[in-house]
Amino acid sequence: MSGLAVDVTVPGRVTAAAAAEPGDVVAVIGPNGAGKTSLLRAVAGLVGHDGTVTVDGRSWTGLTVRERPVGMAFQDQLLFPHLSALDNVAFGPRSRGTPREEARRTAHDWLDRFGVGHLADRKPRQLSGGQAQRVSIARALATHPRLLLLDEPFAGLDIGVATTLRVELARHLASYDGVTLLVTHDAIDALTLADVVWVLDEGRLVQVGPPREVAARPLTAHVARLVGLNLVEDEGRLLSFSPRAVTVSPAEPAGSARHRWSGTVTSLAPHGDAVRLLVSGDRDLLADVTPEAVAELGLVPGRAVWLSVKETAVRSYDSAPVPAPRHG
Repeated sequence: MSGLAVDVTVPGRVTAAAAAEPGDVVAVIGPNGAGKTSLLRAVAGLVGHDGTVTVDGRSWTGLTVRERPVGMAFQDQLLFPHLSALDNVAFGPRSRGTPREEARRTAHDWLDRFGVGHLADRKPRQLSGGQAQRVSIARALATHPRLLLLDEPFAGLDIGVATTLRVELARHLASYDGVTLLVTHDAIDALTLADVVWVLDEGRLVQVGPPREVAARPLTAHVARLVGLNLVEDEGRLLSFSPRAVTVSPAEPAGSARHRWSGTVTSLAPHGDAVRLLVSGDRDLLADVTPEAVAELGLVPGRAVWLSVKETAVRSYDSAPVPAPRHG
C-alpha cells in the first residue's frame, strides 16, 4: 500500500494539506474549535457539500461515505442499537457486497481480536463503555480501510479501561498497513501511539513532525501546555521552558534571571510532589513550587507575583513553517 496525501478544505472550519506513509498513526491535536473533528468528518464524507477533499490527487468530494475507503469510530457515530455486536461489525463488509456468512466470520474475528468475541450476541445497551468502544473500533477495521478515522476513542472511559484499550489498539495498529488519523487531547496518545503529529490551530495546519520533535519544539501554546511546557514569543523567537524551572517571588527579582514576567495566580493544583500554579498576565504561564513555598509566599488565587527563568533553562528556536507533505 502506498502513502497517502490528503488535502481538505471546509470553508470556515479547516484547511489542511499533509501526507503520511503506510502504517502511520497520525495524532491530530489542537485546542477546541481548531478543526480536528471537521477534518475527520470531511475525509469521511459527513460534512455535506460545503467542503472539498482530495486524496492522492483524486477528488473525494462527490463520493458517498460508503464509496470512501475509510473506517471510522466517532463519538457521535454510535453503534446501531437494534443490531448485535456481531451484526454491527459485519455491517461494513455486508454494505460493500461481502456475502453474509463471510461478513459474519470477519466480524467474529475482529471481535475476538479485541477480546469481546463472547459478547457477539449482545446489543449495544448491554455493553459497558469500554466494550462498546472495542466493538466500534472493530467495526471501523472490519472493512480493511485505507484510512482509519478515530475521534477521541478513549473519551469517557475510566483510566484503567482507557489504558488497557490504548495498549490493545497499539497492538492492532502495529500490523495495520493503512493510515490512521487519531484526534486526541491527550499527550499520552500522541507520544505512545503516533508516528506523526499534525497540529491544527484556528482551522489551519501549523506544525507537522514526529511526536518527540513536536513536544520538544512546540509552535503553539496549546501543544506546549499539552506536553507540560511554557511557551512565549520574544523578539521573533519562541522560548520554551519547564514549569519546574520557574521561580516565583512576591516582588520583581533583582538577580541574574533575564526572563521575567508579572501576573496573578489564577489557580493551584497538586502536581506530583509539587503544586502547579497557573499565573495569568500578558500571557498564561505555569510554575511548579513546593507546598512549603505556597504557604510561605501566601500563594492563593488573586495573589500578584513575579515569575523568572534563567537563560540556561530556556530553549530558544525559530517558528518553523509546516513541512511540505511527504509521500512515498
